[in-house]
Amino acid sequence: MTADDVLRTQLLALLDGGNAHMSFDEAVADFPMDQINTTPPHVPYTPWRLLEHLRMTQRDILDFARESRYSEMPWPEGYWPSRDAQADTAAWRRTIEQFRADLGELRAMVANPQTDLEAPLPFDRGHSLLREVLLVADHNAYHIGEFAILRQVMDTWPADR
Repeated sequence: MTADDVLRTQLLALLDGGNAHMSFDEAVADFPMDQINTTPPHVPYTPWRLLEHLRMTQRDILDFARESRYSEMPWPEGYWPSRDAQADTAAWRRTIEQFRADLGELRAMVANPQTDLEAPLPFDRGHSLLREVLLVADHNAYHIGEFAILRQVMDTWPADR
């Protein structure tokens, strides 16, 4: 196995979660639909808004990494749904499906041996796919952990957990 193969394997494992971090799928499993729009005490967002933030940010980084005509979103409104935004079951599922699909695209880019992980990006020649993948993994791990704590505070984990 080459050093490049080892790096790709480790990046894919990092994107998937596990190891030292809970995976996205573990965090969202069996979440009660009647709680997706509940704002926990001392928290400025709902569980769905947090997941939608994860999705929006991951998608933005994916776009940044692959598009030569990337357009920067305004901070913070481009990365968070509005404070009054609510989701129904379909929106919750769409957020999760889109997050997984975008993660799958990042994984495919990393897994492709033709992809130069260290080459300058089309939009920003000072950054590489390697940097963006590490940024996504770091951001996802942080907020997935935060989501897991929200579940604890809200008592939304299944009884057998």
